[in-house]
Amino acid sequence: MKENYPLGRIRRHLETGPIVLVSSAWKGKTNIMTMGWHMMMQFKPALFGCYIWEENHSFEMIRRSRECVINIPTVDLVDKVVGVGNCTGEKLDKFEKFGLTPLPANKVGAPLIEECYADFECQLADARMISSYGLFVWEGGQGVFMVAGRSISLRDKFKRQNL
Repeated sequence: MKENYPLGRIRRHLETGPIVLVSSAWKGKTNIMTMGWHMMMQFKPALFGCYIWEENHSFEMIRRSRECVINIPTVDLVDKVVGVGNCTGEKLDKFEKFGLTPLPANKVGAPLIEECYADFECQLADARMISSYGLFVWEGGQGVFMVAGRSISLRDKFKRQNL
């Protein structure tokens, strides 16, 4: 028998991808945001969609630059990933605060994060749904894939509005 399920917990069943760190750059400033709302959309060219809230400090940087880097962190970065997600880059340098190392990218102005095991340089492919839905559609370059490992949950450590 089916029963009602709390709407706030649906995301667990719909989001199967990893939590990622999105790095951006605009007018000499850089930022990092933690993101869980993303999806693969197409293979050739590789299109990747992600939701970014307009109140997020990275939103305007990414919208204006039309590029970003999707960085895949390792489990040992979990506390830094939570920390990055729980603060704003408006008044602080998240690379410095969390001891993360920015590296120059090959195709975009946003930095790679050295401590992450994979980095996907992305250029905006479709901006039509940004103003209505906060949905950015990216074309990504070559990537490295891995088999998923054990699952960990630190949901209770994130601020509620970030879940």
